[in-house]
Amino acid sequence: MKPYALMFLLSALLSAPLAAVELPGPVVSPEWLDQNRDAVVVLDVRNGLDAFTEAPEYETAEDGSKKLTVVGGHVPGARPVDFNTLRISTTVDGKKIDKMLPSREQVQALVRGWGVNQGDVLVITSPGESFDESDMAARLYWTLKVHGHEAMALLDGGNAAWGQAGLPLATDAATAPAAGNWTAGELRGQWLAAAADLKPRHASPQLVDARPAPQYLGLFFKKPAVTAGGHVEGAVNFAPDVRTREAGLSRGFFAADRYRQVLGAVGVKPEAGSIVYCNTGHMAAGAWFVLSEVLGVENVKLYDGSMHEWTTLGHPVVGLD
Repeated sequence: MKPYALMFLLSALLSAPLAAVELPGPVVSPEWLDQNRDAVVVLDVRNGLDAFTEAPEYETAEDGSKKLTVVGGHVPGARPVDFNTLRISTTVDGKKIDKMLPSREQVQALVRGWGVNQGDVLVITSPGESFDESDMAARLYWTLKVHGHEAMALLDGGNAAWGQAGLPLATDAATAPAAGNWTAGELRGQWLAAAADLKPRHASPQLVDARPAPQYLGLFFKKPAVTAGGHVEGAVNFAPDVRTREAGLSRGFFAADRYRQVLGAVGVKPEAGSIVYCNTGHMAAGAWFVLSEVLGVENVKLYDGSMHEWTTLGHPVVGLD
């Protein structure tokens, strides 16, 4: 074989998607990922990458078994994603609005930089110790879905659940992968809302506030991102502390039937066209994931600007007097 032909073949092999594997759903267990790790790309999203290489800590029981006590490191082979790169600042009605969805071209450049190819099956994980980290994974999932990617799932309980299952947490530094050929599609508006979709209120579908109850009620608000306490009129509260289940160090997902019970108890209807929001579109991604992906509700929208944009633009809020 001529040298240039060999180079062409190697290039094609490196840019080809991994062997196809069928995901069992939008959430996969550590055991499933362990069995299929060679057939998927694992993306590890977190707020800063220092802990990606920190060693986990264990305690040894009398029978010699080890129990994870401090989550560190990552799923072997995972590619790190800095959560801060997933959101940008923009201008809306002359006002600077932070932490917004990047452009199609920016998202495409990010994903290619993680070495993702068109057709790759993705499993998204995070440290998994809090709903905040679970929501980061959901935000990455939503970002990719609105740009056309379908074959992906979240790791239930993240790295914490992986380690608690007795699976190894690696501490090697990530090496930059070869650039992928992933291509962003046209923006899918059925999962993205703007401020105009929330008003007039009677013309909007169900609004879901994904923040903790004290913020929803206006007992305090996240300064300086949000400039007024309370919520959008008519919104119901689906707080983050009832969206995940605690299992040791990890925060995982409930089964669909359990979520239906929870939603009924807090007054949220799994309704097509619902709009979810939070402070900056981070926690809202967790609520969106439960409604849209776990429960399969059609056309659930995430209001990207959330209360940061809503209050910065001077729209009204309601709360406790």
